[in-house]
Amino acid sequence: MQFRQVDVYTKSEAIQVLVMRLSELGLNGFIIHDPADFEEFLENKEYNWDYVDDSLMGLKTVEPHITCYVQDNEQGAEMLSALGGTLDELKENDTDDFYGSLDVTIDCVREEDWANNWKQYYKPFTVGEKLIVKPSWEEVENTDGRKILEIDPASSFGTGQHHTTRLVMELLEKQIHEGDRMLDLGTGSGILSIAGLLLGAKQAVMVDIFENSVRTAKENTEKNGFGSDMVSAYIGNISDDEPLREKIGTGFDIITANIVADVIVSMSPYFSGFLKKNGKLIVSGVITERLDEVLSALKENNIKVESISEKEGWNAILCTCNP
Repeated sequence: MQFRQVDVYTKSEAIQVLVMRLSELGLNGFIIHDPADFEEFLENKEYNWDYVDDSLMGLKTVEPHITCYVQDNEQGAEMLSALGGTLDELKENDTDDFYGSLDVTIDCVREEDWANNWKQYYKPFTVGEKLIVKPSWEEVENTDGRKILEIDPASSFGTGQHHTTRLVMELLEKQIHEGDRMLDLGTGSGILSIAGLLLGAKQAVMVDIFENSVRTAKENTEKNGFGSDMVSAYIGNISDDEPLREKIGTGFDIITANIVADVIVSMSPYFSGFLKKNGKLIVSGVITERLDEVLSALKENNIKVESISEKEGWNAILCTCNP
């Protein structure tokens, strides 16, 4: 199968915002090319870099851009059309030149190249006090007492490196209790469900609108030793699918929803119905410019905000439902 490699050029400070905008179109499996991130990668004190390949050293001077892949078929063409419309809209409204050029290049690649290209950039890293995240092709010699979360995100959004995901995982570490039931809305790669299970949850229910994400999430949970007795998954959108809400059920101790502001707002009327009394809700993927809008939607649905965690313009909100 042929794929098209799409590169969108932007500024370093706009990369994370642009990733979230593109993910709303159904694009995923992003590779971030940012000299600032590469410098941080080289300076990471947890690992010793005796030698760095010349192809990687080129990242020090590369123009910041985002790479993603679409299939070379009718569906892929529709995604490219939607991408063009979104970029035109961003350019038209970008009076402060926040996004930079937003130039696009498109190339054809073979499936095996698409599947392996991003692996060279994905290395083990720690999150919070209890977890270390790693891909299957990397070994970790010293875990320092942390639990290993093995994740191969494939073409689904969710490697754990994005600020929004890390913020949720750090909150989960403090909020999950042994035996909790967890609902993971917008599961992506399943990384948050796996984190919750490793931290003590007895069950995780994963939901995503994309079939590919649900398939990848199930594969990743199995890789981490969690089978169908502890994990279930559904495809769909709780905001407009009452039968799905009924299948999911209620009585959960905690919900995670690492999505985007618009989706969180649309889901707000339904969060409490899934949770026990005093159940916890963690929503993330909220840029600071949309924070007040999300907070208002939560308040309108009698959801109590406990705390807000922020990292470089991204916010995760810890809430209590059914107090």
